[in-house]
Amino acid sequence: MYAVVAAGGTQQRVEAGQQITVDRVVGEPGDAVQLPAVLVVDDAGAVTTGPELGDRTIAATIVEHTLGPKIRVFTYKNKSRQRKTRGHRSKLTVLNIEKI
Repeated sequence: MYAVVAAGGTQQRVEAGQQITVDRVVGEPGDAVQLPAVLVVDDAGAVTTGPELGDRTIAATIVEHTLGPKIRVFTYKNKSRQRKTRGHRSKLTVLNIEKI
């Protein structure tokens, strides 16, 4: 059994027992969260989508908060000696999917 869920700005295919990484979710490690934006559920070949899902949610537990890889942003304008380098790291949360 798997589901497609919209969490943290992305759509991901999840199964029970799987760990996923999404944008930062409010809570502490060990807290239970509900992911309400379920788009598709496949239960042994029986696919359910749209309004048939009703208010189905996915139970998950916060494993840890972490940072993504560092991205270097370089801005350059020729002939004017204008250069600027900045870095960025996304704040992420690792979730363990408990139940669909």
